[in-house]
Amino acid sequence: MPVNTPGKPYINHQSNSAETKASRRSAKRWLLPLLVGASSIGLLACGGAPDPAEQFNFSETPIAIAIHGGAGTITRESMSPEREAQFQAALEEALAAGYAVLETGGSSVDAVIAAIELMEENPLFNAGRGAVYTYEGTHELDASIMHGATREAGAIAGVTRIQNPIKAARAVMENSRHVLLSGTGAETFAREQDLAMVHNSYFNTEHRFEQLQRARENMQMNATLPVHEAYASVNWDPAFNMGTVGAVALDVEGNIVAGTSTGGMTAKQYGRIGDSPIIGAGTWADNESCAVSATGHGEYFIRYQVAADICSRVKYLGESIEQAGAYVIHEVLMPIGGTGGVIILDAAGNVSMPFNTEGMYRGAKTSANGMEIGIYK
Repeated sequence: MPVNTPGKPYINHQSNSAETKASRRSAKRWLLPLLVGASSIGLLACGGAPDPAEQFNFSETPIAIAIHGGAGTITRESMSPEREAQFQAALEEALAAGYAVLETGGSSVDAVIAAIELMEENPLFNAGRGAVYTYEGTHELDASIMHGATREAGAIAGVTRIQNPIKAARAVMENSRHVLLSGTGAETFAREQDLAMVHNSYFNTEHRFEQLQRARENMQMNATLPVHEAYASVNWDPAFNMGTVGAVALDVEGNIVAGTSTGGMTAKQYGRIGDSPIIGAGTWADNESCAVSATGHGEYFIRYQVAADICSRVKYLGESIEQAGAYVIHEVLMPIGGTGGVIILDAAGNVSMPFNTEGMYRGAKTSANGMEIGIYK
């Protein structure tokens, strides 16, 4: 097999006191371009564009973004220093891109798209350019996005030619009456939206092709077992089940958004769809609770509606995002063999990133705590 080697308005329902704060935030957003314009014609004494930090009081209106690049068997022993540095740089780049949108008053939707798009274009990650192979040796990609103010959502599944699936998910959310589009229909819609289309070989990478060969060998070794038992056998590498990118963001308007994108499971068959494009399983956002993007063995995340369950525990049980995330990831999923992790963000700018695997590529940057990058447990 040849392998290439290398809008709708958003409404935030708030109390009267919150509406007053929202009005102040809105006024600041309108003032920012005016001040920038004034500075460009010499009306500001100091000259030059104003520092974004001076335009927004982030202690009053916090901003935050968190990202993940997949969970699985990730240890220092299995990672070369060079590859670790590559992942570190890629996570920092995606965080910086998303945070730059937020600190200049941009929307959480734009921040999530900016971060995920960079990871989709980086072959290190199982999304977009670095998507894993199906059993037949092609690539089928999934993505979704959800807005916490209105619960509007968009998703695409099983697409083979859309260069940036997360952009297609956004187009479904903003420009379609549907939530989830799949296959050739989703690609027709993407072309109508003038999104970039590529040949399926665009997603080919050598290291993913090697993963496919190993996965096929393992499946042949377990040919006498039912598929679900073969996937759980001692010979099956859990890394074949893993790999997703995602982001959650909070903007100065107080809106939270979650997005997720993936190439799915190595050697997946029969048009398999995982949790990433399923609203409630791999992606969820609600201003009244939290935003979640998940990565892991998708079948379990679908069956247990992981993303929505975490936010429901926050909303209805009054748990913190740390409590809710830890319970679902460690107490619900682990006993039944559900491996993976999530990134969680609430409307106050708090971040939690629990996982039950040996590692998860992850990072966060907030106006309160700066940047944090993690790989290992």
